[in-house]
Amino acid sequence: MTTLSRQLKNEDQTIAFGHELSLFARAGLTICLFGDLGAGKSTLARSFIRSLCPQGQSLDVPSPTFALVQPYDDLRVRVHHFDLYRTHDIDEVYELGLYDDLDTRVTLIEWPERIADDLPDNRIELYLTIEDEQRVVSVHSFGTAQPIVERLNAVTAFLTKNKWETATRRFLQGDASARRYERLVSNSGQKAILMDMPAMPDGPLLSSGKTYSATAHIAEGIFPVAAINDGLLQVGLSAPKALAKQLEQGLMLIEDFGDDVYGNILAAGGNILEPMTAATKLLAHMSDIDWPNQISIGTRTHHISNYGAPAYAIEVDLLLSWFWPLLKGNKPSDTIRKDFHLAWERVFQLFCNGTNNDIAVWVLRDFHSPNLIWLPDRKENRKVGLIDTQDCVLGHPAYDLVSMLQDARVDLPTGTEEKLYSYYCTLRSTQNRDFNQTHFSASYAGLGAQRATKILGIFARLYVRDNKPAYLKHLPRVSKYLEDNLKHPALKELADWFSSHLPSHEREYKGPTI
Repeated sequence: MTTLSRQLKNEDQTIAFGHELSLFARAGLTICLFGDLGAGKSTLARSFIRSLCPQGQSLDVPSPTFALVQPYDDLRVRVHHFDLYRTHDIDEVYELGLYDDLDTRVTLIEWPERIADDLPDNRIELYLTIEDEQRVVSVHSFGTAQPIVERLNAVTAFLTKNKWETATRRFLQGDASARRYERLVSNSGQKAILMDMPAMPDGPLLSSGKTYSATAHIAEGIFPVAAINDGLLQVGLSAPKALAKQLEQGLMLIEDFGDDVYGNILAAGGNILEPMTAATKLLAHMSDIDWPNQISIGTRTHHISNYGAPAYAIEVDLLLSWFWPLLKGNKPSDTIRKDFHLAWERVFQLFCNGTNNDIAVWVLRDFHSPNLIWLPDRKENRKVGLIDTQDCVLGHPAYDLVSMLQDARVDLPTGTEEKLYSYYCTLRSTQNRDFNQTHFSASYAGLGAQRATKILGIFARLYVRDNKPAYLKHLPRVSKYLEDNLKHPALKELADWFSSHLPSHEREYKGPTI
């Protein structure tokens, strides 16, 4: 059990603690509010719920005293707010649906004493008391909720140590893992991004004797972020500068690049051509840098792995492991799986070895609209802000280009891919007369097909395993990218496999959520 205690000197501090707790909210969490009448349970609960709402403090949050349960399904995380004061037995609680779909929402319970022996396992208990005319909240956590309170403690200590404890904090981004981001604004107006990225346990060993993360070179902690960002800064590019860091705790304060994310510009109908042209120019520039294979910070060193056939192969296998069963309701046969990987081995030769291999560069792998930020006031290649860099590998320069020009999440203006691909090749030819556009086009198509195949598997997994159906809407776009790449003559054998087993007209999932 993990605990903490806070003094809440006034109502504003109670509201502030409810907001702070909301920054760690995730589906599957239960919060139990213990305390006498007037202890502040409803004030804290109301602040927690409002902090999860885009409208913020203007959201009407009525007490569920008479309705017994009040659902909020349009928040950043769904919340069901229960008041059990007027319940008399556990059957009533079951009828209210308290135990239904616990893993899909946050469950707030006032008067949890009514079901003391039947509380959900993964919970935080808040005990609000009045001591010397001041409120005190004692926090106890159980089950999978324990790391949340541990992180709340660690973040508070980190911000206090670095004199950001009074900053306004706003949730910025998070995912199904423990990784979170907050935007901070100090009393003086200084801005920063809090990265809360604790080290995660690695997954199970595969038949190769390695985990998926180790084979695909997926970073599991914050140190690779700090190292890669430092490396990018050293060559004059715009990665966020570290303002404070406590790497052993998985915490950093980094430079805030603002909200001109490429995806936001596209969504708002803004002119994306100039930012994307700058990013294309940046990629051509990156192909002309002699990149190191390791970066050191203090006594620690981060090694940048080679993006080779084993990583490519385990990534494309996600299609067979997740997308195929989603479409067909069964697993592919051993023969189908073997032919799939044989076809891919020949494609990998386009960019892993032989005459088609281009110079190895740092490949950021997620070089696309959510992770590129437009910084127009900066000069030259520094106009493009680079975030989410921790999975950087040494690989073929076509990978990040195809990541950007075949964006899985957004539709680019018609003709953008063709125009910027041509611009990139012109820049590369000018930089290096040995640049072979014929070889590069084959690598571009092969890596585009590899990335699209991987993403079809990832989006299916996000739906099936993580209950995130929103990703299904992107499947047709990604499938079209795959089809376009398969038209390249160098990919004929792979195209034949898809034509026989997963043709384009079968790659549209027609499940109930579409």
